[in-house]
Amino acid sequence: MGGYRTYSVKSLLPSMWLLLSVLSCSPNTQQPNVILIVTDDQGYGDLACHGNPYIKTPNIDKLHGQSVRFTDFHVDPTCAPTRAALITGKYAHHVGVWHTVSGGNHLRASEVTMADVFKSAGYRTGLFGKWHLGSNYPYRPMDRGFDEWLGQGDGGTGTTDDWFDNDRVNDYYWHNGEREQRNGFAPDVFYEAAIDFVNKTNEKDKPFFLYLPTYLPHHPHTLPDKSWANNENSEVSNYVSYFFAGIERIDWNIGRLREALEKSGQSKNTILIFMSDNGGTAGVKLFNAGMRGHKGQVYDGGHRVPFFVHWPKGALSQNKDVKDLTSHIDVLPTLIDLCKLKLENEIDFDGRSFKQQLFNPELALSERTLFVETQRNYKPESWENTVGMTNEWRLVDDKELYNMSNDPAQTQNAIDAHPDIVKKIRESHEDYWTKVTPGDRDRPRFIIGHPDDPETFLTPSDWYLPNVPWNHAQVAKGSPQVGSWQVTISKKGMYRFEVRRWPREADTEIQGVPVFKKNVDAWDANGGIDKLIYGNTITPMPIETITLEVNGFSKTIEVNPEDKRIIFDIPLNPGNTEVKGTMFNSEGKALAGTYYVYVNLL
Repeated sequence: MGGYRTYSVKSLLPSMWLLLSVLSCSPNTQQPNVILIVTDDQGYGDLACHGNPYIKTPNIDKLHGQSVRFTDFHVDPTCAPTRAALITGKYAHHVGVWHTVSGGNHLRASEVTMADVFKSAGYRTGLFGKWHLGSNYPYRPMDRGFDEWLGQGDGGTGTTDDWFDNDRVNDYYWHNGEREQRNGFAPDVFYEAAIDFVNKTNEKDKPFFLYLPTYLPHHPHTLPDKSWANNENSEVSNYVSYFFAGIERIDWNIGRLREALEKSGQSKNTILIFMSDNGGTAGVKLFNAGMRGHKGQVYDGGHRVPFFVHWPKGALSQNKDVKDLTSHIDVLPTLIDLCKLKLENEIDFDGRSFKQQLFNPELALSERTLFVETQRNYKPESWENTVGMTNEWRLVDDKELYNMSNDPAQTQNAIDAHPDIVKKIRESHEDYWTKVTPGDRDRPRFIIGHPDDPETFLTPSDWYLPNVPWNHAQVAKGSPQVGSWQVTISKKGMYRFEVRRWPREADTEIQGVPVFKKNVDAWDANGGIDKLIYGNTITPMPIETITLEVNGFSKTIEVNPEDKRIIFDIPLNPGNTEVKGTMFNSEGKALAGTYYVYVNLL
């Protein structure tokens, strides 16, 4: 085999496999708490401590000075794949996540998550922020090991399963599967919930695992106060100033969280991790830490991110760097090792533990080849948008080779001069590709009628189609796509399908358009947000009939001017099937798929 290897907890931690039973935490075990902070679209260069002169991040800078820092740490070039790899310790391609929409963002239901591991070890588990790995049972956070979840749309604010007119200020949230309104700016809301979660813990309680992945600074860059975007540097455009303001608000919240840990007496025994989910976006033209590329690309600027680890009671090194190649797939094996967790069953991780480097950052890690890819196509292609990485080399798309020791900006293609290096990385990729591709494009199936999810909410972002409408603004514009959902009927019974052109909260006729009565409490670089955050074009559709097809059943119902919904009651037996709805005009032309469908077992 080549440089690519698969690591398992068993190979890394022989002693922990003497017992395969779940660790039961007694009140006095004093296991560390774990807080994992993940920002959204913040690049390696979007921090003052990494040399950016345009932004102020004092709290993150302070954490940087107190932490073990990983200066060659890599994730995927886009958000959902990174989150899948981080939460499982396996390559995203290996666990069925290859896109951010079209069903390609649903973590395979059989995979064990980081939350599963900590919960089985006796930890309280919470997620406050962005999940992006599935919107219905059995893919939601509460189905994947989290005791508590507070979030907006699965993929972000404004996505099709989010509240229709959310703008990150005084919004509606999903809280453990139910809608509730909360005042405040979204990152403040999430950190406030995280602080409440921390304060519910004392020395006699279970330790906690807290996953805190904000939706910021991902666009749209909305703020509750325009003055926050008053960047003092004239080189920063108005648009980028809103982006930087989002990062600076996260920085402020990290300061609040650390203060809460201090006040509760838990700061010393809490492992605090800070990282981002992909390379830079809005700020890369100003400062990109000398790297080439940005989010979505497989040059280093697309996937090299900050990664800091801090744990005072654990006596980790502080203010030192680990320079060897590491990645998101290493985090879960490391935490299992560091927290001395025992598992019910062995997990065949693609990553490996870097525990020893947390105590001795100069200790070299054994050489290996890692892969990062971004393939949003519906048939995966070997080496498409892919980079093979070693400590010294990057082989990009099997066409460009860069020596990172003397060309970190990736400007000189050295592929012709080093055939031996290319051969070795190609051999490693063959092993990688063989392992990750089986079942890689299997479509997710929502389970309908299950008692853990009384109502299934089907939206078009999960249609298995290119250019799928994934946000409310695309739907409002009248996307002509027609797609379907793969589902499993959990039990025999009568199922009600409530079909809508607009989501319930829009309270609008199928043939009409919503009337917005928003109080302007959020602003972006273009002004106050008074409609939808991803666009203001709203198109009425001359919908005359709607047809629903489920498991051989097909029925067409006429749409009256006053209709806000069309109801289909369908008897169904247990098993796998497909749901497809289509909206037609008076001439029988298909205008679009049914964008929003609510399904209940009667």
